[in-house]
Amino acid sequence: MKLYHTPSGIAVLAEQRWSRAHDFGFDELFRASEPVAWLRSRLEEAGEARISGNLHPPLAAQEVWAAGVTYYRSREARMAESAREADVYDRVYQAERPELFFKATPHRVVGHGADVRIRADSPWNVPEAELTLAVNREGRIFGYTIGNDMSSRSIEGANPGPMSFVARPGTGIVPRRISRSLPQTRSRSP
Repeated sequence: MKLYHTPSGIAVLAEQRWSRAHDFGFDELFRASEPVAWLRSRLEEAGEARISGNLHPPLAAQEVWAAGVTYYRSREARMAESAREADVYDRVYQAERPELFFKATPHRVVGHGADVRIRADSPWNVPEAELTLAVNREGRIFGYTIGNDMSSRSIEGANPGPMSFVARPGTGIVPRRISRSLPQTRSRSP
């Protein structure tokens, strides 16, 4: 199932058929114990749906959080950039729990086709495609999409921590959720 937050409402593609969601709200979707079933109960067949132009992000009042240094290559790059604090990234990568940090409030998140803002005080800024999870209030993953994490590397390298992320006013999220099992993940070793 694919969900699109279009300028004219919520469009859903499921089993090669388009539907529109009625009585829909992202807050209610994220609060539902069974988000996929809740969404299915609000669908009405719509024939064709045109998905074009700038799409809205798939959220309402939800904050965006991120997990850092989850790839071996990312660990190596962060350690090289931050020679003075290199062990911070090694400890984060080896930790039993992921490093979670606040990314953005809803009004700072933009959808597909919209401009993201980049910090003016950083000469080195890098876009990073990220797996973005939809997690309900009970902590269960019910969908996923792609996010664009714009990181200010010159600030992060000099000052490890969330400063390079939080102060930036714009995180991009592709406005689509695919509600099915997540792909299998591999171990974190190189």
